[in-house]
Amino acid sequence: MGWGHWSDDEFEAAQTYREQRGLAAFGHSEAMRNQPRHTWRVHQALDPYNVKVREARDSQEHPESVAVAVFFDVTGSMQRVPRELQVRLPSLLSTVTALIPDAQILFGAVGDATCDRAPLQIGQFESDNRMDEDLRRILLEGGGGGGMRESYELALYFLARHTALDCHEKRGVKGVAFVIGDEMPYPSVSGHEVAALFGESMVKDVRTETVIKEASRTWDINMIIPGGTSHAGDQQVSGLWRTLLGDRVIELDDVSSICDTIALTVVDRVMSQKAH
Repeated sequence: MGWGHWSDDEFEAAQTYREQRGLAAFGHSEAMRNQPRHTWRVHQALDPYNVKVREARDSQEHPESVAVAVFFDVTGSMQRVPRELQVRLPSLLSTVTALIPDAQILFGAVGDATCDRAPLQIGQFESDNRMDEDLRRILLEGGGGGGMRESYELALYFLARHTALDCHEKRGVKGVAFVIGDEMPYPSVSGHEVAALFGESMVKDVRTETVIKEASRTWDINMIIPGGTSHAGDQQVSGLWRTLLGDRVIELDDVSSICDTIALTVVDRVMSQKAH
């Protein structure tokens, strides 16, 4: 994936088409809500089952690709965030590509693997308007478990073991990843959940700290905790993430600033690596 270039005109035309016909931006979510909850499922294009690797590769159009991954918590009050970002995608892309023209962005989502129908959803690394299509395929399930925990560790496991990045392999530049949520990860990646979601065997559970260390070899991992959500400002949540990620924890006052935060952070992280 990662071919082509983003077009504001194509984005606006698609928005207008949906508005004129009364179609929801997040069409897969809308379709699922018209069915009994026990039949809800991840969109086929975002299903992690049997996905060996998602690749961000160089091409003639994008000779110096840079991988960006954005994972949303889509439980409870967090459902607002992907909607906010979808509307502001042109702004995000214009800021990023002004300095990083070969950026390739993957969108994904996390829920709670102990109880949700779609606890992990993963798109492709894209450079054109297909990233908008992947974003709008996300099932905004709105579920989640208790205890201020969601399955963020599964997204980190995916980054660690199911991605391949030319930016790192060829140029030593890490991809930039974001997890956006307001709760804590589970202490370990469950082997049972990995088998169910990825279709692969994992002999035993792996500590979340271990998975983060593994993913950090190729990814600069950032946690964004948006304001106005259920657990924004909770010191237990932010404290655990700071223990796991250090200064890569970003607390925002307002959901509306997420787009700018992602764009500016990507540019800062990538340019600082290239400077060295």
